[in-house]
Amino acid sequence: MIAGLSAQHIIADKAYDTDKFRAALAGNDIIAVIPPKANRVAPIQCDWAIYKERHLVECFFGRLKQFRRIATRYDKTAVAFFAFVSVACLMVWLR
Repeated sequence: MIAGLSAQHIIADKAYDTDKFRAALAGNDIIAVIPPKANRVAPIQCDWAIYKERHLVECFFGRLKQFRRIATRYDKTAVAFFAFVSVACLMVWLR
């Protein structure tokens, strides 16, 4: 999933806090911004200033899911779904 990905940071939630995933990111020179799980023996530092940006993305997905057609994946083809997501993004942006 991350092969060929060009990014400086990966922002993820606690579910992705595994040593194997962090090693794969480090192998691609990507900085992992993942808060440590509560059961981790040696807690790893997390850049909380960057992690706060994840909230903006989550809120935007919440706004998109207010459109029933997106939330229920009404469209049959990927092209039609992407077209309506584009229209919904435009509608959210214009509000």
